Amino acid sequence: MNLDYEVLRLVAWALLVLALVGYALNEGITLGTSMLLPLISQSDKERQLIIASIAATTQGQQAWLVAVIAILFAAWPIAYAVSMACLQLPILLLLLAWLIRPLGFVFRDAANEQWRQYCDKALAIGGWVSTLMVGMIAGNLLKGIPFHMDNDMRILFLGDFSTLVNPFALLVAGIAICLFLSHAALFLQLNPQASFYSASKSMGYKAGFGFIVLFVLTGLWVIRLEGYHISSEILTNAASNPLMKFVKRGEDLWLDNYEHQYMVWALPSLAIISAGLGLWLSKIERNYWAFLSSSVAVTMTIFTTAFTMFPFILPSNRSLNTSLTLWDASASQATLNLLVPIVAVALLLMALISRWSFRLPNHLSKTAASKTGCSQIS
Repeated sequence: MNLDYEVLRLVAWALLVLALVGYALNEGITLGTSMLLPLISQSDKERQLIIASIAATTQGQQAWLVAVIAILFAAWPIAYAVSMACLQLPILLLLLAWLIRPLGFVFRDAANEQWRQYCDKALAIGGWVSTLMVGMIAGNLLKGIPFHMDNDMRILFLGDFSTLVNPFALLVAGIAICLFLSHAALFLQLNPQASFYSASKSMGYKAGFGFIVLFVLTGLWVIRLEGYHISSEILTNAASNPLMKFVKRGEDLWLDNYEHQYMVWALPSLAIISAGLGLWLSKIERNYWAFLSSSVAVTMTIFTTAFTMFPFILPSNRSLNTSLTLWDASASQATLNLLVPIVAVALLLMALISRWSFRLPNHLSKTAASKTGCSQIS
């Protein structure tokens, strides 16, 4: 493969977005189910059945987070370095919460009743903390991260953790929590014979409605939020150098792509419509189609964020001209030539394996059902 440098950068960016979609769709089920664990279960048997719906696939689905980090590292090494330097604590908390969840799955069946409760709490805490950090990171990307790069490309973080904990980031974190809770609740409703079915349906309604409200509020805030725009010539085929451009910031600038490409408005519209359609389909017991609608809502939410920020990857709200874009922070053309086909094949295989692993709609194994004594879809 020997594509134009501009095309390679665009394709690599698209693959990064698709990896984020895969993470949200698959890990969203795991994280949402972990958060729902103490909210919809009334007994140890119910918790065992809920955990069984995701335990067999959770470690495989975590590969999506590895894929996102790997693509960022390989395709945009400067952005990777800046994110690790400036978002160190949120990423660390995300990884710690990511690491404790497998322990809950592994040791739960081998422990006594008291330790099973600890494992269940670890799973729930891991889900809440991971989702909260993912939302906060996304919110800060839209708001801008306080960093600067000097002429020697040394990275200086000009804030602290309290800077990252701001109202807008918390609002976006609320969207992530409601989205994953709703997505997981609709997934669990694929087993209508389960004893927790009514509770998951109730939580799905609440979380889905919360997502729609928070998504609309965030959209209204983004209209007034200071966005970013490249005011100098955009050199899409030039060697990467984030210091060779001028960036301006101001209200309504995050709407630039919507003003130039009206079709982009379909993305947030579809996110809202799909979320609402999922709630209606759940109400009329069309559970499989409700889950598919939820999947569309998750996908459109990621697409909305990505196309709103395009072409920025990591904007800086302190040193505007050092903001990182897909045009000036990427790896070399030779690296992208090698990376793009490998990543494309890998993501396709991961998507097929993820779809197979959940075995919709018969996602609960007969073994788990026999252990718990709960009903199972035949």
